[in-house]
Amino acid sequence: MRTDQPVPHRPEGPARAPEIVGSDPAGFPWSVFHDRHPLLFQQLRDALPYPPDALRRLAEFEAEAVHGVIGPLEPSAHDRADWDLWSRPYLGLPWTEPPFLWAEVYFYRRLLSATGYFGPGPMRGVDPFAPLKEAELLGPAVDQELAALDRLAGLDQAELSCALLLSSLWGNRADLSFEISADRADGPPAQESAPGALLVDDRAAVLSHLRDRPPGRVCLIADNAARELLPDLVLLDHLLGSGLAASATLYVKPQPCYVSDATVADTLAALRRLRDAPGAAGRTGARLWRAVGSGRLAVSTHAFFCAPFPFRDMPDDLRAELASATLTLTKGDLNYRRLVEDRHWPATTPFAAVTAAFPGPVAALRTVKSDVVVGLDPATAAALESHPGWRTSGTRAVLQFRP
Repeated sequence: MRTDQPVPHRPEGPARAPEIVGSDPAGFPWSVFHDRHPLLFQQLRDALPYPPDALRRLAEFEAEAVHGVIGPLEPSAHDRADWDLWSRPYLGLPWTEPPFLWAEVYFYRRLLSATGYFGPGPMRGVDPFAPLKEAELLGPAVDQELAALDRLAGLDQAELSCALLLSSLWGNRADLSFEISADRADGPPAQESAPGALLVDDRAAVLSHLRDRPPGRVCLIADNAARELLPDLVLLDHLLGSGLAASATLYVKPQPCYVSDATVADTLAALRRLRDAPGAAGRTGARLWRAVGSGRLAVSTHAFFCAPFPFRDMPDDLRAELASATLTLTKGDLNYRRLVEDRHWPATTPFAAVTAAFPGPVAALRTVKSDVVVGLDPATAAALESHPGWRTSGTRAVLQFRP
């Protein structure tokens, strides 16, 4: 990874709004650190039989993360040099004072250390979130969703393309970290009234972009594993099979990050789940399995996806990979925050302006679960302001494209 401070790539775009931080007790980031994270610690202790030293580290880190100040990584950490540099402005501060994006990424890196993921003991390499992801992947809701693929057989190619883009978009609701707080009695409602749930719908522009040029490589930067990753894989299978893409690259995290973010192991589990399903889902899984073997579908990762920076600061090797793609799809809330930067932009700020530094055509498929959002028309933005909590309830979404 990089060992220098990130330098923004040009073009700069609009004047940068203030970064979102967690110091407002009435704000969403504050609730993440004071409500969601204590529940997460208990879920982790319930999910796996941790040995005494791991339980001790988890308790110590919980006290720090909820009530204390930010401390450094352990001296033996393999990435200590990078994090010493990245943490320098924030060590000794309360967790709610740094930029929210930075603090969340560092929280999950510290959480892995507490569970022993990088250590020499028996928990080395054990994904602390695996039981949660596995339970979701094997649950009956997934059986129903996979069976629904059989009902798409009558759609023409254009209708099927639109349907699968929407399926991938709304699959982003399957977010275990969001559900930790959403399932509480005081969590967000399951549904809200008007205005409509899909605030921006650039599906036609995305598909026109793919149809109007020779098939190339489509990249998808994944978000969550299990229920969300399945429709992402189905979408990639469709793009390959319909000739809208000649090849595809699925980017996932190099290590567990956040509660349900997809790793290579999660991708393999999802491919097995598809291949072993009956009907259209099983046929899709078999095609994807062969696509991996032939090289038409690549599963890739990069250390940057677990670094606390927006996409404008990605290293040159990853920038070159994405610059060569016909289209990059970014999935989910975290990738959206990294794409547009986690800042207090006015909601009407043009999406194209704040994504100008991304190296190539990009589309964001995102269920809105945190404060930042851009690219809304003035009427929609004004109407939403009468719905408190619309930015964090997970009931609305955007599908935005910048050619």
